[in-house]
Amino acid sequence: MTNINETMSPQGREKSSIQESPASGSYNNVPVPSPGISESALLRKIDWHVIPMLFVLYVMAFLDRVNIGNAAVFGLKEDLNLGGVEYNVALMIFFIPYILCQIPSNLSLKKVRPKIWLSGCMFLFGMTTCIQGFVQNYHGLLVARFFLGVFESGVFPGCFYLIAMWYRRQEVQKRSSFFFNSTSIAGAFGSLLATAIGKMDGMRGYRGWRWVFILEGVLTMVIALTFFTLIADFPEQSTFLTEEEKEFVKARLRHDVGNSAIDEKVTLKDVLRALGDYRLFLGAVMYLGSIVPAYGYAYFAPTIINSYGYGAIETQLHSVPPWVVAFTFSMLIATFSDYIRHRFAFVLGSLAVAITGVIILLTVYDKERIHIQYFALFLVISGTNGAGPIIISWFTSNLSGHHRRSIGSAYQISLGNIAGIISSFTFVAADRPRYIPGYSILLAFMCFTGIMTTCYFWVVTNDNGRKDKGTYKYAKESEKWQALSEGEKVKMGDLAPDYRYLR
Repeated sequence: MTNINETMSPQGREKSSIQESPASGSYNNVPVPSPGISESALLRKIDWHVIPMLFVLYVMAFLDRVNIGNAAVFGLKEDLNLGGVEYNVALMIFFIPYILCQIPSNLSLKKVRPKIWLSGCMFLFGMTTCIQGFVQNYHGLLVARFFLGVFESGVFPGCFYLIAMWYRRQEVQKRSSFFFNSTSIAGAFGSLLATAIGKMDGMRGYRGWRWVFILEGVLTMVIALTFFTLIADFPEQSTFLTEEEKEFVKARLRHDVGNSAIDEKVTLKDVLRALGDYRLFLGAVMYLGSIVPAYGYAYFAPTIINSYGYGAIETQLHSVPPWVVAFTFSMLIATFSDYIRHRFAFVLGSLAVAITGVIILLTVYDKERIHIQYFALFLVISGTNGAGPIIISWFTSNLSGHHRRSIGSAYQISLGNIAGIISSFTFVAADRPRYIPGYSILLAFMCFTGIMTTCYFWVVTNDNGRKDKGTYKYAKESEKWQALSEGEKVKMGDLAPDYRYLR
């Protein structure tokens, strides 16, 4: 690993005394900060400026996406005369632009700067949510949901990409899980908020479901206006760090995952090369499998709980506890995963919890044992929310450099979000109240995720072994590696021979 002072300008060399410890082919050795910098204090400073804003951003994004489930309980289907699978189509259409726009959005994030791009997206999806409260028919709802997908497309992959560009791999899981579990907070908060807003039914001539969209959309827009100055940029562009702190942050990340290459343009050749990598495909499909049950629960939990015989307000209140437990479970899993620097076993363990819940829902049903089914919902969402963030951050943090991370993270999430289209049709009115086909689909995708995760674990383990033995196709002594220019070697990122994947 190159000493950071060798790559700095003379002026920068005079200001910085950061020294990098020798690289060992792993991420255990890190640069030593100058006497004026405390690494733990710097991490707390980064945490305070990066994570809370992204957490709130995604709480509002997920809330505005799934509050249609709360609105359905308050009469949306009846007022808009939605029959058959029209409600399911309204859920599905969101994901068409959401999937197609994610890679272009992540590339724009690099060019426009995160604080401008993410806060701008937030304001626009908040405005679209508000507009949903004024639609008069099915087609108006479809148009609103389509543009909601357009404006939300850059939020999730952009946030995970930004987190990955601030933290080392052994630091990222707990923070990524905290961010990902904003969905749990959004689910709990959304249900509580819907309970209160639902009591406004009839106020000023608007039904309760309209107020759900209007008030939550306005809240999102107000928060977005404050975030134009609060959301953090990339380390190279940050305003809350001193120059010496910036150099140390870049040095520790370079030691962990290689040169970021933020200033180099991403070409079509770079995109096609990355998309042709089977590791990226595995990362995408294992995320797809985990997100089908996650979306299935998020969209249909109020409907499922309502089928247990609860009224509209009781349904919203009973929707809260499973989300709270899921948040706690996922954070515990993430903490232990970071502590031992391992991912695979925690994904399989979380999937086992979720599978247990689905099996209970498939096999237990009668009015005398509703409490058992309700308990099973806790297992499903806890296991799903435990596995999902580990899969995303494991894959993203195993990618090195701006090029592969920006393309890879967007590819994983855009392809993976095909799950949103699938989950939109998992629970249809005709299957009420048992929903056997829906639960069977969730079970199948959980098992599929376990298989794909095992394949990815085998691939990265095998790659590490071949790099250790010098049999990797880009081994340092090989003609292929020697033939590459320095710029091409930087773009190789995690494919470089001295990079080791986290397992």
